[in-house]
Amino acid sequence: MSSDTPLSAPTPRHFIQQIVDADLAAGKHAVVATRFPPEPNGYLHVGHAKSICLNFGLALEFKGRCHLRMDDTNPTKEDIEYVDSIKEDVRWLGFDWHEHYYQASDYFDRMHADAIKLIKLGKAFVCHLTLEQMNAYRGDHKTPGKNSPTRDASIEENLALFEKMTRGEIDEGKAVLRAKIDMASPNFHLRDPIIYRIRKTSHHNTGDKWCVYPMYDYAHPLEDAYEGITHSICTLEFEVHRPFYDWLLRTLDTPAKPQQIEFARLNLTYTVMSKRRLLELVQEKRVTSWDDPRMPTISGMRRRGYTPAAIRKFCETIGVTKHNSLTDVALLEHAIREDLNKTSPRFMAVLDPVRLVIENYPSDQVEHLEAQNNPEDPAAGSRQVPFSKTLLIERADFMEIPEKKYFRLTPGQEVRLRWGYFVTCTGCKKDAAGNITEVTCTYDPATRGGDSADGRKVKGTIHWVSEAHAGDVEVRLYDRLFSHENLNDLPDDADWRNFLNPTSLKVIRGFVEPELLKLNPSTRVQFERTGYFCVDAKDSQAGKPVFNRTVGLRDSWAKQITK
Repeated sequence: MSSDTPLSAPTPRHFIQQIVDADLAAGKHAVVATRFPPEPNGYLHVGHAKSICLNFGLALEFKGRCHLRMDDTNPTKEDIEYVDSIKEDVRWLGFDWHEHYYQASDYFDRMHADAIKLIKLGKAFVCHLTLEQMNAYRGDHKTPGKNSPTRDASIEENLALFEKMTRGEIDEGKAVLRAKIDMASPNFHLRDPIIYRIRKTSHHNTGDKWCVYPMYDYAHPLEDAYEGITHSICTLEFEVHRPFYDWLLRTLDTPAKPQQIEFARLNLTYTVMSKRRLLELVQEKRVTSWDDPRMPTISGMRRRGYTPAAIRKFCETIGVTKHNSLTDVALLEHAIREDLNKTSPRFMAVLDPVRLVIENYPSDQVEHLEAQNNPEDPAAGSRQVPFSKTLLIERADFMEIPEKKYFRLTPGQEVRLRWGYFVTCTGCKKDAAGNITEVTCTYDPATRGGDSADGRKVKGTIHWVSEAHAGDVEVRLYDRLFSHENLNDLPDDADWRNFLNPTSLKVIRGFVEPELLKLNPSTRVQFERTGYFCVDAKDSQAGKPVFNRTVGLRDSWAKQITK
């Protein structure tokens, strides 16, 4: 191999990066400006994380700016709780909008003035059709739409009617302001779309100032133009909205003309990504809250123990394309494991206990054995673990009649106790129903630390906790919220709720090293041989942690990529 040959090919730049590269090279923009514009009508989910990483990532890469903007144009569904949660999630992911925080509602006066400008240009009119009538007038893919009876009303009449709408003199549902474009257009979004509707509802930011509110498709391009956004990046479903986006900016002749670019949204297996459906899960109490650790919300993933670095890495790995696809949730879990494996200290915890009695160990003796906190990180140091005559081990680590290639405790077999001693199983005790209640063994005092002086080897290593010193804690074993792989391909008459996984949460009592009782909320750890866990941030108390399982140790995605 030539010394000039690269060891690995550079990561290809995705199509949006290439567009920005070309725009800067052509001198189209001096500074790149992107934006993340969520509607504050729910909590952000992992699909939004992809958009956050893309928009803020582009701004960082090109030394530009990214705006955080609340698209708060619908007061019936929005709440300050959602605004606060969005800010927290963006910051937690590692991004900062600095002074560039905006709200669509801050522009309501300016948008209203632009609506009047459209009326004066003869490009907007007040319509009194009901929604049902408008749908009937719209036509279909084979038939052009019909003009509203008021489409050709005079500019003066439309100005007066819009003023009455604004003053609250017309009831909700009795009038809307529509753009006047082309009722015969093959693009239904150009068939005189609604741009203002009456909502006699208090707004969380503007209070009772307004009785009319702009539609999203009208507000969004104007917000981009007002803020000087250069690249307005959205998901593929907005591709058919782009002609109206461009028409509006062109018709109003806004100084800035942002470019709308669409990319494929994130779809995950076994996951609902609809904010409406996530809201229904909360309202119907099928989950405890928006931050339930089973939810795909950023707050739910944070509470479950996911890390910002892992989510950012996942978003980088799946890439940015123009083609919708379904991403295996195992890839997200792989990213979490990869990150937690490097950063999480190891502890021992027993989740399905059976007593192990060391017959030849002194009854009154307690030793403190040294255990490494993270073999992946020597700088993580070590801790002292209490060891005594009576331990707790996992029930699955003993088998009276062993299967083939079973290397854990079974009568006559020697195993290593993690950080402790070699022990040889001598038998077990059972209750009247035949259930194992106690396993007995002897230990070799010369094997302290888990190695033998004579060089003999054992094939099995098991974890344990000292029964007298163990902390009794609540452990929540979370699994995927849905049992169906692709919730986008359900039959039309299928109820997606029927595919909720009945075993998505199992609550048990676990026994842990005493050090685990001292952990602060949100601390992430690995339970050796079991999985990664996080101290619950809401329900834990001092000395009484509740542990959420983040993800198990088994990595199905890693096996796929190594085949």
